[in-house]
Amino acid sequence: MNKKISLGLALSLIAIASAVTFILTSFFSLQSFNTKVVDVNEKAKKYNALQSLDTYVRENFLGDIDESTLSDGILKGYISGLDDKYSKFLSEDEYLAEQSEDEGQLIGLGLTLDEDESGYIRIAKIMNESPVEEAGLRVGDIITIIDGVDVLQAGFDESVEAMRGIEGSEIRLTVRRGGIDRDYTFTRRSMEVITVSGKMLNDMIGCITITNFKKNTPQQFLDTLERLTSNGAKALIFDVRDNSGGMVDVLSNCLDPLLPEGVIATAEYKDGHSETLIYSDETNLDIPIAVIVNKNTASAAELFAASLRDFGGAKLVGEKTFGKGVMQKTTEFSNGGAVVLTVARYKTAVSECYDGVGLTPDVAAENSSEEFDMQLQAAVDTISQEILQ
Repeated sequence: MNKKISLGLALSLIAIASAVTFILTSFFSLQSFNTKVVDVNEKAKKYNALQSLDTYVRENFLGDIDESTLSDGILKGYISGLDDKYSKFLSEDEYLAEQSEDEGQLIGLGLTLDEDESGYIRIAKIMNESPVEEAGLRVGDIITIIDGVDVLQAGFDESVEAMRGIEGSEIRLTVRRGGIDRDYTFTRRSMEVITVSGKMLNDMIGCITITNFKKNTPQQFLDTLERLTSNGAKALIFDVRDNSGGMVDVLSNCLDPLLPEGVIATAEYKDGHSETLIYSDETNLDIPIAVIVNKNTASAAELFAASLRDFGGAKLVGEKTFGKGVMQKTTEFSNGGAVVLTVARYKTAVSECYDGVGLTPDVAAENSSEEFDMQLQAAVDTISQEILQ
């Protein structure tokens, strides 16, 4: 038997439903409004505090204010307030220098510098075919004066900064060796950074060392890989010790010829969506692989090692890695600078993100002396067993 609802009751139910909908909509709208008001008030407090500070400084600061430097400093301070060690704001000059570095180009003299116990600058490494190599400088030489300013007087950090400059500019150095000082004048120039080198360790095992991942790394990698395999390499060791990472988006070109077809690594963003970072086609190099890592192996170098282990059956040899599994995006600003901001976590398609954890090697090995490379030997022993199987 069907029950009929009167017209009056139906209208009443509709009215009640409309009222409930209105109340709920009003409630959530009010909540959203209140949240926005709080957000606006908080932002207003920050900007008011900054304005008050600016007024106070301009009225009382004894020195002169460089507006461009001040603007960069404010932006740097904002990013610093995020308390993220990987995010930063770059001034225009810093951004240009980083772009050149990412390209695999270095403008300067081709030196890696350390602070000597005397307080002066010690030459730690010299690039091949660099101005200083051509002039006969050596690792261990001491730089005491830069453009007429004593390093002890200026300080180590300021002196290292003074070594930077644009291509074609000159720099005068006083270099001490064996207690004798000698003056040099160099012209800064652009040099290609070599990030990949390789050699045959024996008749069957090749070793490829990767010091960083830059835009020119893939071509260097492919050239080295082809040379070693053409020379008879039946197994490969990749050495990424002290490789701090670099550009994650160049990894595909390095891993593609080594791994089977499929998605190798992904990145997950703040809103929860994921993107493919590394994809490999069907061509792969089916030979035994080992990867040497240490505590300074980080970021893209860790993803390189993890990808080879997860999809290429590689054995990791050495020490637990650094543990950086987050990705930064660089965005240019209207003032010529750029913000480098952490925007995603990344991992291989089959393993968990290693950020803050690192990769644990399959074969633990430490170098106890500088005279013999125990980690390299452990990698050779490990991969030799796989060749014999």
